[in-house]
Amino acid sequence: MREALSGLTVRGRTFLAAGVTAIVCGMLMDQASLSRIGMLLIALPLVTAAVAAWGRYRLALVRHIEPHLTEAGQPAKVELTIANEGRIPTGTLLLEETVPFALGGRPRFVVDRIGFGWRHKLGYQIRSEIRGRFDIGPMRVTVADPFGLVELNRAFSSTVPFTVTPKVVGLPSTPLTGNATSSGDSRPRAFLGGSAEDVTVREYRRGDELRRVHWPSSARLGELMVRREEQPWQARATVFLDNRRSVHRGQGSASSFEHAVVVAASVAVHLVGAGYSVRLVSSGGDVAAAWHDREGQADAAALLEALAVIETVQHHHIDASWMSEDGQGGITVAVLGAIDQDDASVLRRVRHHTGSALAFTLAVDSWSTVNLAPEQQRPSGVPLLLQHGWKAVDLGLGDSVATRWRELGTRGAAGAAASMGAAR
Repeated sequence: MREALSGLTVRGRTFLAAGVTAIVCGMLMDQASLSRIGMLLIALPLVTAAVAAWGRYRLALVRHIEPHLTEAGQPAKVELTIANEGRIPTGTLLLEETVPFALGGRPRFVVDRIGFGWRHKLGYQIRSEIRGRFDIGPMRVTVADPFGLVELNRAFSSTVPFTVTPKVVGLPSTPLTGNATSSGDSRPRAFLGGSAEDVTVREYRRGDELRRVHWPSSARLGELMVRREEQPWQARATVFLDNRRSVHRGQGSASSFEHAVVVAASVAVHLVGAGYSVRLVSSGGDVAAAWHDREGQADAAALLEALAVIETVQHHHIDASWMSEDGQGGITVAVLGAIDQDDASVLRRVRHHTGSALAFTLAVDSWSTVNLAPEQQRPSGVPLLLQHGWKAVDLGLGDSVATRWRELGTRGAAGAAASMGAAR
């Protein structure tokens, strides 16, 4: 009852004041009829408040978002179904939806008097320019009585998750393993272990046969390396995202890390569409998404959901614990920040555990919020990657991801052709 009395509107309080005034005037003027009018004016808001306090408004809410997974910058529609499941009619309903600031302003609706069995649908659009997972709701409801004397505030407890995935850039088909005899597209069987000539190398282990020693790689790396034949069925690809905070520059959505997330999302979607079984891993060593079978858009959605919530970590070194014998082979596409010699050993290990290693190295200084002197700028990581057998390109602010992706394939094919020519 106390809540109902505190919910008296200006009109309700005016009725009370007018009633008290009428009673006092009636007593002073000896006008019984005026006093009775005053009692009626007082009784009306009090009775209304009592009914509102003891009555049980049974409102139901169903919230539906379409689509529930949306790319950054694209709109989604939220559909609300409000129903009165109680027998007590209500006056005006004031509805206010709780929406995160990133998705826009809070939608507000006014619904007129509703009776038993009433049902109504409402809708609004949401849009976010940044990736992330958000909760839509709860909805706050202000219920007014039919006379406008009392307003009660209520809130639904239900919320609905909504995920905004990174933007995806379309990538062209390009060779991914440097096989000069390939047909030029990105089908895994065309580029992954399609023949006995397609081999990778790993460190020598006790018990390995000497005939499997790969002498060119051993001479280049200064340690014994042995051949490991790629199996034709291993149409697998690992997308590695360097999410160490120390190797990125910029703030928020204008940072090099957010650009790296977009690149990783674009590569993952492209590889899934090309028929690869794809997994996503990060610098923290955690597997953000396990191997996903080749199931088209449904498979890509799981990878995009993982990228929607990935954040930077405080690690200073790359954790490559995700590498295992079961995960060897296939291709690895890395999206790296400002790497240096401290990362060389890990990058070499990754290269030895994969059939083909490709990398984007972000020129992170182009995202810096301060002007850096030439001696303060980080050097390109491409030479370091090339030294350890990777195919790599720089990617700066404003560079086309699709163009750089095509360059990766072109470099690989050119390198393979040059090697075949030298062998002749």
